[in-house]
Amino acid sequence: MTQHTQNSSSQSANTKGFLFDLVIYITVMFLIREVYLPKVSFLVNGLFWSLTTLIVASWLMRVRNISWKELGLRKPKSMLKTLGIATIILIAVVISMVVFEIIKDNLPISPDTSPETAASKFGDLKDNWGLFFTIMPMVLLESMLEEVLDRGFLLNWIERLFSSTAIATVIAVVLQAAIFGFRHSYDFSARSLTAGIIGLIMGIAYVKFGRNLWPLIIAHCLLNTISMIDRV
Repeated sequence: MTQHTQNSSSQSANTKGFLFDLVIYITVMFLIREVYLPKVSFLVNGLFWSLTTLIVASWLMRVRNISWKELGLRKPKSMLKTLGIATIILIAVVISMVVFEIIKDNLPISPDTSPETAASKFGDLKDNWGLFFTIMPMVLLESMLEEVLDRGFLLNWIERLFSSTAIATVIAVVLQAAIFGFRHSYDFSARSLTAGIIGLIMGIAYVKFGRNLWPLIIAHCLLNTISMIDRV
């Protein structure tokens, strides 16, 4: 067997392996959301879904001998630079959201019909700072988990699946954003597009700024904190 044939066989095996991983991961990611614990809040259910998905992702990574540190969950070299990148990401998201709000009425999208309103998710936050500080740790943990799972695991696994193509990274960034957006609404609505745009910006930032997850986590946490304060 020639070296070229060996390399082709190895690449084919890796492709099948990462495809198999993605099928398992995405299946669990969506099916676990069908399990809803009625006696606890939406946030607790959300954390249950994300932590279950994290367990699956960690297992698949262990099988492939890949660590979270390799995917970007490592100590930043410069905290000042990390905060600067997080600020750039946050500004990019805010600008994108403003532009989207201006043009969304002219887009062929369905109205938001999800029954999961802000009140049903978080409770009545109006002038309720006690509730705000009670649920914020869960909000921030969920923000972190979304970056770890969607940008850390999902983007990298899609990229490795398409590693034989010249635009594997572009495909990975776009697909993870599409999945991220769809998972937030299960339709083609303003809500899903908003999440998708955020996922796209986060994915681009992840690739552009050295594949360290901490700037994304910080930006995501700040974004959700601002959003929650706006409800109080």
